[in-house]
Amino acid sequence: MGSENDAMPPVLPGERTGRVRWWIHLAVLGSYPIALGLVSVFAGETRSGPLLSNDTGKLVFAMGIELGIFAAVFAIAWFASRANRDQLFLRWRGTFAPVWWGLAYSIGLRVGIAIVVAGVAALLALTGNLDPDAIQSIRPRTETIVDTAALVNDPVYLVLNLTLVSFVVAGFREELWRAGVIAALVALSPSRFRGFLGYGSFVLIAAVLFGLGHLPQGWGGVVLTTVLGLGLGGIMIRHRSVWEAVIAHGFFDATTFAALALLTRYYPDLLSGG
Repeated sequence: MGSENDAMPPVLPGERTGRVRWWIHLAVLGSYPIALGLVSVFAGETRSGPLLSNDTGKLVFAMGIELGIFAAVFAIAWFASRANRDQLFLRWRGTFAPVWWGLAYSIGLRVGIAIVVAGVAALLALTGNLDPDAIQSIRPRTETIVDTAALVNDPVYLVLNLTLVSFVVAGFREELWRAGVIAALVALSPSRFRGFLGYGSFVLIAAVLFGLGHLPQGWGGVVLTTVLGLGLGGIMIRHRSVWEAVIAHGFFDATTFAALALLTRYYPDLLSGG
């Protein structure tokens, strides 16, 4: 029981749950990242400093607020649909398998993102547009999210980003959101939840929605987040479980923060575009 080879039954809408309830669930969760993105864009015009404050006390408080808001939004969506554990992909399958799978997938995602970036760079080079201005226009603006200097100078700030931010605020929160959106899409159109195209369409919709929530990072951030979302959604569907995706996401973000700290310390010009 719990083996990776065990076939999990199709995730279907509850017999007593009407389509209207699932539409409410989808509307509530679907609007969440868009609202976050818009708030971040407008707040960024008046906010000084990155989204992840370099004051560790303020950072913990802000992350607590974000988790609280998401919990309230998710509770409203769940109250409408009454989705069960299997519909939300919440089953932990295996003892330590999700951890090892998550770690392995995080490496695969890193390789996949590198291939996408290399492909974009090659396309720009072929069209004669590979110049510093073009690169700056498409790169994710990490400086709007995290204080890279604090990653180097404040060990507590670094640890909080490697743990709380990476695995809880990003990994668990974002993948539970993705599971909720995919569950609603499956419930509203169960006949499409078969084969590559059916799975892929639901994963793509969720990835694009969450990608748009990263507008403060620029279009480079939107594209890379969408690509990452495709991978994470595929992992979730493959295992019929959210946990491999949560752990893969956490490791991916943690290694990103660690890499930013190393680049800031030893190769700061790469981040500044100098």
